[in-house]
Amino acid sequence: MALDIIDLIKGQIGPAVISQASTHLGESESSVSKAITALLPTIVGGLANNADKSGVLDTIMSASSSNILGNLMGDSHTSMITNLLTSLFGDKIDAITNSISSFSGVSNASSSSLLNMVTAAAVGSIGKYATENNLGTSGLSSLLSHQKDGLSSLLPAGLSLASLGLGHLGSSEKVVVPEPENITVTTHDGPKVDVTKSGDAHVNVAPENNDDAGSIWKWLLPLILLLAAGWWIWNQYQHNKMNPTKSDTDSTMMKSDSANTSMMKDSTDMNTSAKIETDIDLNGVKLKGYANGMEESMIAFLKSGNYKNAANDDALKTTWFNFDHVNFKIGSATELEEGSQRQIDNLVAILKAYPDAKINVGGYTDKSGDEAKNLALSQARADEIKSLLTKAGVGSQVIVAKGYGSEQAKLPATASVADRAVDRKMAVRFTK
Repeated sequence: MALDIIDLIKGQIGPAVISQASTHLGESESSVSKAITALLPTIVGGLANNADKSGVLDTIMSASSSNILGNLMGDSHTSMITNLLTSLFGDKIDAITNSISSFSGVSNASSSSLLNMVTAAAVGSIGKYATENNLGTSGLSSLLSHQKDGLSSLLPAGLSLASLGLGHLGSSEKVVVPEPENITVTTHDGPKVDVTKSGDAHVNVAPENNDDAGSIWKWLLPLILLLAAGWWIWNQYQHNKMNPTKSDTDSTMMKSDSANTSMMKDSTDMNTSAKIETDIDLNGVKLKGYANGMEESMIAFLKSGNYKNAANDDALKTTWFNFDHVNFKIGSATELEEGSQRQIDNLVAILKAYPDAKINVGGYTDKSGDEAKNLALSQARADEIKSLLTKAGVGSQVIVAKGYGSEQAKLPATASVADRAVDRKMAVRFTK
C-alpha cells in the first residue's frame, strides 16, 4: 500500500497551526483552512512531477534535520522554500497564489504566506518520513512519483489544475499498455491484414489484385477492429486491477485516524466562523482562551449553580464541553499537537478552583475507517487526557475516561474531511 503523503502532511497542520496562521495573517480560520485544503494537492503534485530532480530531493532530505516543522510560520527557512517553489512551479507561482486567494477569500499576501507554510510542512514531514524509514533519494523519488494519480480529484470544487496554471502536472500520467504487437490475418482470398495492438487500433491492409477484395473487407475490417477494441478494454481492466486508485486503497491507513486533526475547528460554538482569543475570568485569575469556548462555558456553568444544584448524574450527562485547542498528532494517542497543553492547563486551573466539581472525559471520532480501531483510538486518547490531569494533581476529580468511537457522529464517512471535523473531538462533562 502506497503512503498517502497528503495525510502525512495534514498531521503537521492541525487546528492549532491553523489558528496560529489565522492570528498571524489576520484571516478567518475557515478561509485559512479552505486555502490549505487547496494547497495540499497542488504542492504534492508539484513535488511528484519533479520527483526526478536531484535538487528537489536534496532539499526534502535536508529539511528533516532542520527545525522547519517546529516553526512553520517562521522566516528562517524562507530562502530554501522560495528556491524550491521556483524549481517546482517556475513562473506559475503568481497564478497559484492568485487562484488560491480568489477561491478561499484570503488576501494575495496571505495566500503567498500559506503557500510557503504548507510547502514547509510538506518537505519537513516527507523528509522526516524518508529519514526515519531509510529511503534515500531513490526511495524518496519513487515515493513521490506514486502520488500523481488522482491529485486533480482532491482539489476542492471550483478549482482545477488548469485554473492554477498547472495543467501540465497531469501530462505525465499515462496508461500503461504492452508494446505494439503485430498480428497478421490471412483471409481465404489471400489479402493480409496487419493489426497493431495498442491504445488505438490501427489496421494496415495490403490487398492483392482480387475483384472480390472490396466485398470481403466490408465485414472483415469491422470484425478486426472489434477484436482489437475488445483486447484494449481487457488490457485496461487488468491494468486498473493491478494498480488500484486511491479510492480503492485501505482508507484506514491514515484517514481512519478519525479522532485526530482536522482542517476545520472543533469549538463549543460551531456556528462561530472564527475564534477570538480573550481573557477569561476564573474567580479573579485570568485565563487565555476563546470567547464562548470551553473554558468560558465551563466557568459560566459552574457559576450559574447548574452543577451544584444538579440532583444526580442524569441531570448533567447531556451537557458536554468540547476542547477548542486539544489535538493529538496523527496516529498517536500520547503526543499532543503544539498549543494543546495550554488548554489542558486551563482545565486543571478550573478544577482546582472548584475542587468539588467532578468530570468525565470523552473521545469521539467520525465514521470513516474501521470502527474497532476508531473506538480503541478514542479510548486511548481519553485515557491520556485523564493521565495528564492526574499528573497535574486533579486526578481525583476525573471519574470516567471513555472513548465513544463514531457512536455520536452525525455525518457519513463519504462526507469531506473538513465537514467531518464536527464529529472528531475530545470533550468533558461534569458528573456527580
